[in-house]
Amino acid sequence: MLSTDDHSRDSAGLRYVYPVVSRRAGGVSVGVNLNPNNACNWACVYCQVEGLSRGGPPPLDLERLERELAGFLDAALHGDFMRDHVPESARRLMDVAFSGNGEPTSAAEFAEAIDLVVGLVGRLAPGLTIRLITNGSLVHRPVVQEGLRCLGAAGGEVWFKLDRALADEAALVNGVPWSPEKAARNLGLCAGLVRTWVQTCWFAVDGLAPPAASQQAYCELLRPLAPVLAGVHLYGLARPSLQPAAARLSALPYETLAAFAARIEKETGLRVNVSP
Repeated sequence: MLSTDDHSRDSAGLRYVYPVVSRRAGGVSVGVNLNPNNACNWACVYCQVEGLSRGGPPPLDLERLERELAGFLDAALHGDFMRDHVPESARRLMDVAFSGNGEPTSAAEFAEAIDLVVGLVGRLAPGLTIRLITNGSLVHRPVVQEGLRCLGAAGGEVWFKLDRALADEAALVNGVPWSPEKAARNLGLCAGLVRTWVQTCWFAVDGLAPPAASQQAYCELLRPLAPVLAGVHLYGLARPSLQPAAARLSALPYETLAAFAARIEKETGLRVNVSP
């Protein structure tokens, strides 16, 4: 059975398509993995991808992606997949989500993949939400904006990663040199093209929760953008990291997450959903 504790990308035996039970989506999410080579331009310390490497994906086989997604949607909607593999409480098809084992927007064919999935979902599962889960680092690229524009026109949405708002903390958590100014600029660009949520993983490092200065910087970065954002998904560590720093990480109590969520709502006016 699928569970929120296991987001294995090979659970369906396919190259690009994998189902998960998503606590944030609230049911079954059909993942689209454009990075089957486990390569990403970031290296987040909490990442659950085994053998993660730096880089981008190989060329996409768009025909195979279409076959796999069409076949899986048929099995989920009209076959026995839900009954045989999903706990009864989660037998709801919630979305198709571009996520997977690396940064989806790093694919050269990203815009083509979005267009393909939008068309396929429109034919086979009209009304089903299409989501992109992204670190947002490549939103400035025209080809990425083309895909975002297509996603927005189809009523889709983006979950844009913003784990920390101080450069030194973001470098530690996400494994890259990071600029709050660039992140804010890309977040604003994204929100202008498609409905956009911020997604934030909040956890302790070496037993220490992010300090008050981290919370303040986070709220200050989001406050000017609040009018164009849908809200914030604030979540904790539900599954173990498979990265070298895993032993340094620990989950925070729900009360800590809830207190931070309340501060975000008070200081920015944004709605915050908490998933411990």
